[in-house]
Amino acid sequence: MTLKEQAMLIIERLEQVYPDAVCSLEYSQSHELMIAGRLSAQCTDARVNIVTKELFEKYRSIDDFADADVSDVERIIKPCGLYKTKALSIVTMCRQIRDSYNGIIPDSIEELTKLSGIGRKTANLIMGDVFHKPAVVTDTHCIRICGRLGLTKNKEPAKVEKDLLKILPPERSSDFCHRLVLFGREYCKARGERCGECPLADLCVTLNLAVQNNAQAE
Repeated sequence: MTLKEQAMLIIERLEQVYPDAVCSLEYSQSHELMIAGRLSAQCTDARVNIVTKELFEKYRSIDDFADADVSDVERIIKPCGLYKTKALSIVTMCRQIRDSYNGIIPDSIEELTKLSGIGRKTANLIMGDVFHKPAVVTDTHCIRICGRLGLTKNKEPAKVEKDLLKILPPERSSDFCHRLVLFGREYCKARGERCGECPLADLCVTLNLAVQNNAQAE
């Protein structure tokens, strides 16, 4: 079986288990997803969603954020950690969008990553969810699970992204990453993984190798 064939089987299985592929970050406007993505660095999506309720209620547009007092943004987002750096980058990125992009969020990885605080992970999130273009969000779930499944041997986000772009159908790549988050929370956890109940057990290189090694040892 080729990696592309294996990837397709995994995609189809996850689509059955998780028919609704939705982003874990809550937002109603495109710029809110960009900001929530920035806040999610070294912070759980659940905590980000709590914080952004107040943040998005007070600051409703890109212009609102561009004109915001950084110290007030710091106050609101403090529970997310790294709040000084994040607050400054949020205000700065919105000023960049307002002043350099006529208030319109750019629709390419190259332009998005020019914005303050936006790395490839958040840029891909925006590309997939806002612009519905091929995207691979290499968060911790994606890197861990794809490594265990044998879809990549790399652990660096950029290299994992490159590996997955070669084997994932472009039109299904973004939703695949959302499903990996759901799958990672329910079954393939960083600790306490539920291999015995895993719907991908027969497709998991790591699990099958462990079974083979145990059989040989016996």
